[in-house]
Amino acid sequence: MKADKASKPAKPVLGPRTAARLGAVQALYQMDVVQAPVADVLAEFGSWRLGDDFEAGQCGPADFAFLRDIVTGVLREQLTIDPLINDALAEGWSLNRLDSILRAILRAGTFELAFRPDVPFKVIINEYVQVAGAFFADDEYRFVNGALDRLARVVRAADFK
Repeated sequence: MKADKASKPAKPVLGPRTAARLGAVQALYQMDVVQAPVADVLAEFGSWRLGDDFEAGQCGPADFAFLRDIVTGVLREQLTIDPLINDALAEGWSLNRLDSILRAILRAGTFELAFRPDVPFKVIINEYVQVAGAFFADDEYRFVNGALDRLARVVRAADFK
């Protein structure tokens, strides 16, 4: 018996912060790849990109203030964030060798770990692993999990005691 498309369960709508993280990664990627100015990218995301379908599932409404905080925070703190990421990568790897989306995910996750102590590190890691899963079908989520876990042990060392 063939399943009816109408009876197929819908993908869950992302929560506002998860959608904001996904949007922030997309915005950082766009700024990295096409060198788009932050004001233009944030205006685009604020006016029409949020809530769009993503991978055949609805993103849901994003917390735009949170998205903006992540994007502007990554840009403001990039000189601190990038060396932290480079130190967390395996020997012989650098941030510049990574795929642009992976760079954006790690930068956003590192920003939250280092500059958003109000968000538990386990939540941050889990959320960015999910974001990686939205962009990649292979094992990149494991790479993100490992890198952010190593970063959390450095920038949130007190949480591991």
